[in-house]
Amino acid sequence: VLALLAPLLALNIENLRRLKANLNEIINIHPGEPHLGVRLGCCCASWSSVFSPAPGWPKDCSELPAGNPSGVYVIQPTGLHPIVVYCEMNVTDGGWTVIQRNQQSTEITWDESWSTYKYGFGNVQTEYWLGTEYIHRISKQKVYQVRFIIWDAANNINFANYNLFSVEDESHGYRLRLGAYSGLAGDAMTSNSEYSLHDNMKFSAKDQDQDTYSGNCASSYGGGWWYSACYAVQLNVKGAITWGSLCNGNCKASAIFIKPAPYC
Repeated sequence: VLALLAPLLALNIENLRRLKANLNEIINIHPGEPHLGVRLGCCCASWSSVFSPAPGWPKDCSELPAGNPSGVYVIQPTGLHPIVVYCEMNVTDGGWTVIQRNQQSTEITWDESWSTYKYGFGNVQTEYWLGTEYIHRISKQKVYQVRFIIWDAANNINFANYNLFSVEDESHGYRLRLGAYSGLAGDAMTSNSEYSLHDNMKFSAKDQDQDTYSGNCASSYGGGWWYSACYAVQLNVKGAITWGSLCNGNCKASAIFIKPAPYC
């Protein structure tokens, strides 16, 4: 059994357990050569093949072949071990790396520590946070764009696009940098108000307060985010998803997609 599992273990997928991913759900792990059957207790499980990695992992979802289905993939950003992520291949030419998904009925509390936000949590098939460290490492590879997808209180889908997206490293507080806005959701991330600005803010968690508020926004409002004092947008929260005036605490769901900017 161990011999059969060796190719799987050798993949060394860093966040496999944290994001509750199953190996049989990963689209770019391909069947390998035929192998021997395995006897498990009284029954013989005939393994016609074992899994083996694709030759060279993509650095993000944009490097997957056009026409691939949406789903769970292994990627390997520069300087990292392989990680699992959900790739959205059906929206606007595909190739989007999904770094966040949440819904109003989530079972995730989102009230997590700095270290938990750093390396990610949740379920890659449903709601999850990829991890601020991984998001930073992906975003430094190229010039990226971002799309925030918001399902409002009536379950209508709204987009907020920013033509530039990056997250600085941990020594700089995982500070968020955004470019110019377009879309119909409303520009709730780059507000001129010092109380609700998110662009250029450091990331905060309940045990790492880096906001501009006299209190602790992450502790008070139950989730890590790029707070100022405190927010116009809060997507990492249980049951009170907010995007500006579009849906203030009653958004049905959210997602954050990134991929290289088209002019790069």
